[in-house]
Amino acid sequence: MDDEEERSFRAFVAARSPALMRSATLLTGGDTHAAEDLLQTALAKTAGRWKRLESPEAYVRQVLYRQQVSLWRLLRSHRETTVADVAELPDTPAREDGTGAAELRILVRRALARLTIRQRAMLVLRYFEDCPEREVAELLGCSVGTVRSTTHRALARLRTLVPELDPAAACGLGVGNSSVEVRQ
Repeated sequence: MDDEEERSFRAFVAARSPALMRSATLLTGGDTHAAEDLLQTALAKTAGRWKRLESPEAYVRQVLYRQQVSLWRLLRSHRETTVADVAELPDTPAREDGTGAAELRILVRRALARLTIRQRAMLVLRYFEDCPEREVAELLGCSVGTVRSTTHRALARLRTLVPELDPAAACGLGVGNSSVEVRQ
């Protein structure tokens, strides 16, 4: 990499790192250290191909997702540990001082951390990155039907963990088909 390419790469990293770090943090379930490692790996791979890339951000994001999927596949043989009782999440009533929204974001982040890596990756790609199902399937190496079913189960699990996300549950109607917007 010559001096001009290095300056260009450094400018890209300085400009896009915060947004890329948010995506990496969501993919790792809120684990900042794992997110930093994931982003560092993606940027290192990007640096090696910098002069050949037409869309560097798209390449970095693809590396982020694929690295996380590789980790998921590596850990796939290790199943979740089941426990007798699931810890109850505290209620977050709407407050006049505006802290209800902050508490809801904290609850959503904690709930995302309790999802499987695959479910979390699907939700991040579909709702945070706003990728179509076909693109998610290509990135994660699965079928569109798998994306749909995994996303459906992940949303249902989020609604169970954070009932405030489901307006139908608040009305006593059970789990509805409302969309969830996952933002940091």
